[in-house]
Amino acid sequence: MQFHHHGYVSKNPRVQAPAGVGLDRPLQLPEHMDVLIVGTGPAGMIAAAQLAQFPQVHTRIIEKREGRLQVGQADGIQARSVETFQAFGFADEISNEAYHITEMAFWKPNPEAPEDIVRTARPADDPHGISEFPHLIVNQARVLDYFGESMANSPSRMAPDFGWEFVDLNVHETGEHPVEVTLRRTAGAGGDPTSDATGDATGEAAGATAEPGEQRTVWAKYVLGADGARSGVRAAIGRTLEGDKANHAWGVMDVLAVTDFPDIRRKCAIQSRSGGSILLIPREGGHLFRMYVDLGVVQPGEGAQVRQTSIEAIIAHANRIMHPYTVDVKHVAWHSVYEVGHRVTDRFDDVPAELTAQRTPRVFIAGDACHTHSAKAGQGMNVSMQDGFNLGWKLGQVLTGRSPAALLGTYSDERQVIAQNLIDFDKKWSTLMAQRPEEMEDPSALEDFYVKTIEFPAGFMTEYTPSMITGKATHQALATGYPVGKRFKSAVVSRVCDGNPLQLGHLATADGRWRIYAFADTPAAGAPSALTDWAHWLHTDPGSPVLRHTPAAQDEDTLFDIKVIYQQPHETFDVTDAPRAFLPTVGPFGLTARDRIFGTHPEQDIFGERGISREGCVVVVRPDQYVAHVLPLTETAALSDFFAEIFLEAI
Repeated sequence: MQFHHHGYVSKNPRVQAPAGVGLDRPLQLPEHMDVLIVGTGPAGMIAAAQLAQFPQVHTRIIEKREGRLQVGQADGIQARSVETFQAFGFADEISNEAYHITEMAFWKPNPEAPEDIVRTARPADDPHGISEFPHLIVNQARVLDYFGESMANSPSRMAPDFGWEFVDLNVHETGEHPVEVTLRRTAGAGGDPTSDATGDATGEAAGATAEPGEQRTVWAKYVLGADGARSGVRAAIGRTLEGDKANHAWGVMDVLAVTDFPDIRRKCAIQSRSGGSILLIPREGGHLFRMYVDLGVVQPGEGAQVRQTSIEAIIAHANRIMHPYTVDVKHVAWHSVYEVGHRVTDRFDDVPAELTAQRTPRVFIAGDACHTHSAKAGQGMNVSMQDGFNLGWKLGQVLTGRSPAALLGTYSDERQVIAQNLIDFDKKWSTLMAQRPEEMEDPSALEDFYVKTIEFPAGFMTEYTPSMITGKATHQALATGYPVGKRFKSAVVSRVCDGNPLQLGHLATADGRWRIYAFADTPAAGAPSALTDWAHWLHTDPGSPVLRHTPAAQDEDTLFDIKVIYQQPHETFDVTDAPRAFLPTVGPFGLTARDRIFGTHPEQDIFGERGISREGCVVVVRPDQYVAHVLPLTETAALSDFFAEIFLEAI
């Protein structure tokens, strides 16, 4: 974390100085805004938290509830999401309160007594070390609280506007704010005085000007519908969820119970001979746990009846599945019944297929509004957050005049494919979970599928294809451990200015900037080399993306966070040996940032661990942590051309 460069800071440095709209943010919901986000679920809140780092952009996020989410809904946090939380500054805090999944147990009918279940396997959750971050379980409400805190501490001082419901919208062809949105004030004064992380005073202030049931019109430049599976925004732009139901019902419950089941604090897949299956998820706090209980096939016309299944019936069915063990439920925190469905929309924005190349989108949908599936793969919240993260920085770049509006077309192109891949994966997983063991050709099919596909549910199979923000993998051999289009996998390096060993990827914050990592060739810092020539070009040549696109009145690192990693140990050279490009001046006093220069760690050589050529290379990483390009140090024109399509010329 970098602070003090604008003057001495004696208070919490995570509370950024207000700027832009944050200097005089209207408490009441205004008539005009840049971005209106509908829904404070994971997709909406992460998009808002990202946009909060663009204080020149006036963003509002509305929610029909009177206050923060209290209980229930999603709870699985995959390692890719924890990487994302690190960028927003709360990975450590949420990890400390969450339950950590380190292994998963599989229970099946005992061959000697089929009416009983017995443990058959207990594989590690991440046997290959695909991430240094853990797989967590924590209530969705806490995730939203942390994003709310990030928003409140941002320069924009953003907070949700509770108590507003989306009604309809129309997109006009002209006007600075062409999206006309009709909202309705919901019952209650708005706000939740028990919360200190989600800006509830905003809801109360806005509510003071509107009575419950009253409608009003607001105008926005862009709208994001993150309003769930029954999305009104999706309906307003004519998109529909297409897919099917599996005609299989599950009861889910968060409970406190007394039990003799030995793995009650371990994630389990439990399959009985004839009573169905259970997915057991221990919850945070040491006592609470969640059970997804198989209620069986839903016959045509019986869906409504199955959804009325009582909590007592769910508990009884769980006990039949778990025989000879018993679960004596003492308290139910939350429960629900749902039918498995797999649906996705054909696009995630309002542009008709025939006009894709002719106009840019004004309205977007994210999360459950555009893809729904079972909860048992733990993907809903995780994929939804990546939707919002993907779109947030793109809106920020366009609305600040840094990038052309064409950038927004990449959102649907990238995320719709990912959603379809998720649907395909979840169909296989949920089908296996619902099968009886005696119906499987291979008795170990479920656990084998879990182990073989672990990288997918962990969130690391996303691979964006070439576009204006993702280059071709022409030079992939220079950095085989950083596949173009996939997330940037961190590794340990040693910072030269102070000798601290650090995870390189953890230094990238969700501030909307692009990352440029220069991996040096063999010569040491200060010696003539390809890296030295590249750095001189970057700092002095008019074709350099830094000079072409950074406004003259702003800090040198406003758009690009540029770091260098040398092949030598950090103690063999000084920061002043490195080229000027890696020592940017920041803040009103023109201070020199010395934290961008690294050497290799004595025990973990990043060049060897990530397959980086000893000839050096440049790795470009997008604001949402995905590798955008790998280039030789000598290909300066290619780097300039790549950013010329993304950024407008600086004014």
